[in-house]
Amino acid sequence: MADRTTSSITIGADPATIADVIADFAGYPEWAGQVKSAEVLSVGDDGRPATVRFVLDAGVISDEYTLAYRWRGDEAVDWDIAEPGKMVSALTGAYRLAGAPGRTEVTYELAVDLKVPMIGMIKRKAEKVIVDTALKGLKKRVEGR
Repeated sequence: MADRTTSSITIGADPATIADVIADFAGYPEWAGQVKSAEVLSVGDDGRPATVRFVLDAGVISDEYTLAYRWRGDEAVDWDIAEPGKMVSALTGAYRLAGAPGRTEVTYELAVDLKVPMIGMIKRKAEKVIVDTALKGLKKRVEGR
Protein backbone atom coordinates (compact mmCIF):
# COMPACT_ATOMS: atom_id res chain seq x y z
CA MET A 1 0.00 0.00 0.00
CA ALA A 2 2.70 2.46 -1.04
CA ASP A 3 0.58 4.94 -2.99
CA ARG A 4 -1.64 7.35 -1.13
CA THR A 5 -4.17 9.83 -2.38
CA THR A 6 -3.63 13.25 -0.80
CA SER A 7 -5.63 16.47 -0.97
CA SER A 8 -5.91 19.65 1.12
CA ILE A 9 -8.49 22.31 1.96
CA THR A 10 -8.47 25.50 4.05
CA ILE A 11 -11.07 25.66 6.81
CA GLY A 12 -11.99 28.85 8.68
CA ALA A 13 -11.39 27.49 12.19
CA ASP A 14 -8.57 26.63 14.57
CA PRO A 15 -7.07 23.10 14.64
CA ALA A 16 -8.70 22.22 18.00
CA THR A 17 -12.20 22.90 16.63
CA ILE A 18 -11.49 20.81 13.53
CA ALA A 19 -9.95 17.97 15.57
CA ASP A 20 -13.09 17.90 17.73
CA VAL A 21 -15.26 17.43 14.62
CA ILE A 22 -12.92 14.71 13.33
CA ALA A 23 -13.16 12.94 16.71
CA ASP A 24 -16.98 13.13 16.73
CA PHE A 25 -17.50 9.84 14.89
CA ALA A 26 -21.20 9.62 15.80
CA GLY A 27 -21.73 12.67 13.55
CA TYR A 28 -19.97 11.19 10.48
CA PRO A 29 -23.17 9.93 8.80
CA GLU A 30 -24.34 13.57 8.72
CA TRP A 31 -21.33 14.87 6.74
CA ALA A 32 -19.12 12.01 5.50
CA GLY A 33 -21.24 10.79 2.59
CA GLN A 34 -20.37 7.08 2.44
CA VAL A 35 -20.33 6.46 6.21
CA LYS A 36 -23.66 5.01 7.33
CA SER A 37 -22.61 4.53 10.96
CA ALA A 38 -19.54 4.87 13.16
CA GLU A 39 -19.35 3.39 16.65
CA VAL A 40 -16.51 4.18 19.06
CA LEU A 41 -15.35 0.87 20.54
CA SER A 42 -12.53 2.17 22.74
CA VAL A 43 -11.07 5.47 23.92
CA GLY A 44 -7.39 6.29 24.43
CA ASP A 45 -5.66 7.87 27.43
CA ASP A 46 -6.17 11.27 25.79
CA GLY A 47 -9.96 10.78 25.88
CA ARG A 48 -10.21 10.55 22.10
CA PRO A 49 -11.50 7.52 20.16
CA ALA A 50 -8.89 4.77 19.73
CA THR A 51 -10.91 2.17 17.79
CA VAL A 52 -14.01 2.82 15.71
CA ARG A 53 -16.29 0.40 13.86
CA PHE A 54 -17.59 1.73 10.54
CA VAL A 55 -20.43 0.72 8.24
CA LEU A 56 -19.66 2.01 4.76
CA ASP A 57 -21.89 2.17 1.70
CA ALA A 58 -20.01 3.64 -1.24
CA GLY A 59 -22.07 2.12 -4.04
CA VAL A 60 -20.03 -0.80 -5.31
CA ILE A 61 -18.25 -1.06 -1.95
CA SER A 62 -20.43 -1.80 1.06
CA ASP A 63 -18.56 -3.06 4.08
CA GLU A 64 -17.99 -3.02 7.84
CA TYR A 65 -14.51 -2.65 9.33
CA THR A 66 -12.71 -1.28 12.39
CA LEU A 67 -10.01 1.38 12.36
CA ALA A 68 -7.38 2.12 15.02
CA TYR A 69 -6.56 5.81 15.61
CA ARG A 70 -3.41 7.55 16.88
CA TRP A 71 -3.89 11.21 17.83
CA ARG A 72 -1.09 13.78 18.05
CA GLY A 73 -2.82 16.57 19.90
CA ASP A 74 -4.78 18.80 17.56
CA GLU A 75 -2.13 18.63 14.84
CA ALA A 76 -2.72 15.18 13.34
CA VAL A 77 -4.49 11.86 13.52
CA ASP A 78 -3.41 8.67 11.76
CA TRP A 79 -5.39 5.48 11.35
CA ASP A 80 -5.11 2.00 9.96
CA ILE A 81 -7.23 -1.10 9.77
CA ALA A 82 -7.68 -3.00 13.03
CA GLU A 83 -10.27 -5.46 11.70
CA PRO A 84 -10.65 -5.78 7.92
CA GLY A 85 -14.04 -6.12 6.34
CA LYS A 86 -15.35 -8.46 3.67
CA MET A 87 -14.11 -6.15 0.90
CA VAL A 88 -11.68 -3.73 2.56
CA SER A 89 -8.44 -5.58 3.33
CA ALA A 90 -6.27 -2.59 4.28
CA LEU A 91 -6.92 1.07 4.93
CA THR A 92 -4.51 3.72 6.17
CA GLY A 93 -4.99 7.43 6.36
CA ALA A 94 -4.32 10.67 8.16
CA TYR A 95 -5.57 14.17 8.73
CA ARG A 96 -2.82 16.79 9.15
CA LEU A 97 -3.85 20.18 10.55
CA ALA A 98 -1.60 23.23 10.09
CA GLY A 99 -3.10 26.26 11.80
CA ALA A 100 -2.69 29.94 10.98
CA PRO A 101 -4.66 32.86 12.44
CA GLY A 102 -8.35 32.28 11.67
CA ARG A 103 -7.81 29.28 9.42
CA THR A 104 -6.32 25.81 9.19
CA GLU A 105 -4.91 23.93 6.24
CA VAL A 106 -6.26 20.36 6.47
CA THR A 107 -4.53 17.63 4.48
CA TYR A 108 -6.18 14.22 4.13
CA GLU A 109 -4.15 11.17 3.07
CA LEU A 110 -5.81 7.86 2.20
CA ALA A 111 -4.79 4.46 0.86
CA VAL A 112 -7.27 1.60 0.50
CA ASP A 113 -6.71 -2.00 -0.57
CA LEU A 114 -9.58 -4.28 -1.47
CA LYS A 115 -9.85 -8.05 -1.40
CA VAL A 116 -11.18 -7.92 -4.96
CA PRO A 117 -8.77 -6.93 -7.74
CA MET A 118 -9.15 -3.38 -9.02
CA ILE A 119 -7.15 -1.46 -11.62
CA GLY A 120 -4.86 1.01 -9.86
CA MET A 121 -6.14 4.00 -11.80
CA ILE A 122 -9.75 3.23 -10.85
CA LYS A 123 -8.77 2.67 -7.21
CA ARG A 124 -6.94 6.02 -7.03
CA LYS A 125 -9.93 7.78 -8.62
CA ALA A 126 -12.24 6.23 -6.00
CA GLU A 127 -9.84 7.31 -3.22
CA LYS A 128 -9.78 10.85 -4.66
CA VAL A 129 -13.59 11.01 -4.60
CA ILE A 130 -13.63 9.79 -0.97
CA VAL A 131 -10.91 12.27 0.09
CA ASP A 132 -12.48 15.26 -1.68
CA THR A 133 -15.97 14.43 -0.38
CA ALA A 134 -14.62 14.08 3.17
CA LEU A 135 -12.69 17.36 3.05
CA LYS A 136 -15.65 19.31 1.66
CA GLY A 137 -17.97 17.70 4.21
CA LEU A 138 -15.56 18.45 7.06
CA LYS A 139 -15.27 22.10 5.97
CA LYS A 140 -19.04 22.49 5.78
CA ARG A 141 -19.52 20.77 9.15
CA VAL A 142 -16.87 22.87 10.95
CA GLU A 143 -17.78 26.21 9.42
CA GLY A 144 -21.52 25.56 9.93
CA ARG A 145 -21.13 25.09 13.70
